[in-house]
Amino acid sequence: MNTRAMVEKVLPPILPVLVAGVAAEIAVRAHWVKPYLVPAPSSVIAALFNNWRELGSATWTTADAALTGFAMSAITGILLAIALSSSPWVQRALYPYAVFFQTVPIIAVAPLIVIWFGLPRTPIVSAFIVSIFPVIANTLTGLLSTDPALRDLFRLYDAKRMPTLFKLQLPFALPHMFTGLRIAGGLAVIGAIVGEFINGQGIGGYIDVSRQRYLVDKVFAGLLMASLIGVALFVSINLLSQLTLRHWHASESR
Repeated sequence: MNTRAMVEKVLPPILPVLVAGVAAEIAVRAHWVKPYLVPAPSSVIAALFNNWRELGSATWTTADAALTGFAMSAITGILLAIALSSSPWVQRALYPYAVFFQTVPIIAVAPLIVIWFGLPRTPIVSAFIVSIFPVIANTLTGLLSTDPALRDLFRLYDAKRMPTLFKLQLPFALPHMFTGLRIAGGLAVIGAIVGEFINGQGIGGYIDVSRQRYLVDKVFAGLLMASLIGVALFVSINLLSQLTLRHWHASESR
């Protein structure tokens, strides 16, 4: 990749951040915005460096909980979607409960999670609960959207259930599946942080303590690190999607 192509790829997402950062710095220094409401970007950067050891440890804790919950939701969600796609009766019987499970606010069930699983596991379980539904919904949509003509072709050759699943339905569902995983990745980070508000660990605990002390620059530093976890997970899923689909699906052909 030459220099011009690199600039054209990197500059567009960076430019709005730079403009917003400069505008925020000017607004705070000109006293248009109170620093205890929105800190200057320079203060946030200073908080990152001055508290790097504590913040780095908190980031690792949150990343571990989010990735564990995400992996659990990815595996469980795909298996449940396969089960739901096996029969219209099974789908009608169980899918409404998956929807209901998604609509329950995680903060409302957090006390029960603490009672059932204990404080150390609360962020993992929270990440799992909030991120599983997009995997189920998108994977199920992909499995049910398999080309009817190809289904008939497999039936014509008397293909069994498992070969049809692995050679036709799952490959056809991969683009939808990766869409669900992208959504689930960001939700897993949110769920982990909500759980950490309860047990006082990780970035959630770091942000909560900073909030109580009105250290807004440290709150924004924690938010920035949480965002970086979500971005890293999103980029990883995008890379896996590109490696898997680029040779045969239009969504990754470029």
